[in-house]
Amino acid sequence: MIFDNRPCDLGEGAFWHPTRGQFFWFDILNRKLLTQDNGAREYVFDEMASAAGWLDRDTLLIATERRLLRLDLNTGGQTDIAALDADNPVTRSNDGRADPKGGFWIGTMGKSAQFQAGSIYRLYQGEVRKIFDKITISNSICFSADGTFAHFSDTALGQVYKVALDSQGWPMGQPQVFLDLTKDGLNPDGAVLDASGLFWVAQWGAGRVAAYAPDGSFVRAVDVGGPHSSCPAFGGADLTTLFCTTALQDMDAQARAAFLDAGKVFALPNVSKGQAEHQIKL
Repeated sequence: MIFDNRPCDLGEGAFWHPTRGQFFWFDILNRKLLTQDNGAREYVFDEMASAAGWLDRDTLLIATERRLLRLDLNTGGQTDIAALDADNPVTRSNDGRADPKGGFWIGTMGKSAQFQAGSIYRLYQGEVRKIFDKITISNSICFSADGTFAHFSDTALGQVYKVALDSQGWPMGQPQVFLDLTKDGLNPDGAVLDASGLFWVAQWGAGRVAAYAPDGSFVRAVDVGGPHSSCPAFGGADLTTLFCTTALQDMDAQARAAFLDAGKVFALPNVSKGQAEHQIKL
């Protein structure tokens, strides 16, 4: 089912605000945050933006190319919180999500997907700290409900990782490969863990969101209406609707004619029960 008819060049950052009961997503290349609020609404930024988390009912944290900022949803006002890779013109923000301890993880990547140009940072108690580097396309950032581990991926390698977290949500030890999708020719993009512990990952180029068990075994997949599925999120009143952004990027005229709904957001009811997005604590 199509949730919104506005096609995005690069849809990303799917996010269900738990206290507003409202879905948000980004069109990265066109520097927009989109939502439906008594009709279609857009917030425009002066640089590419890609991921969000909630600070309170009316305020989001937004990750952009060069900074983390506070967005007032009522007025559209923007206030800087912290710099993000600000001295590196090669990179931009990409995938991100709040963790159970109130931190916010955000990955970067080269604007032209330069080899190992990206990193993953964590904002926690006012500090932005780099926690992983030498990543080409950072994606799949998500967390177990109990906060004991995190996932992230490097799409360029086709691998998803798992890393243990300490009592404050910082990584412990080295990440281990959770999924190696190279043998299947699949590209992990955005991801989320549901309430039962299944790992749901959008697979760029495959037009689907696939679920994997905690042992890495494939469980099932649901199709969306665009080949470049990019980021899932669970939402709706009972968190059982799976939303997924898609993208027009890398599609030629023939491909766009074949997939007329590419770039739109899809909403698939009664897929699984999700987790509520965690509140960021500055």
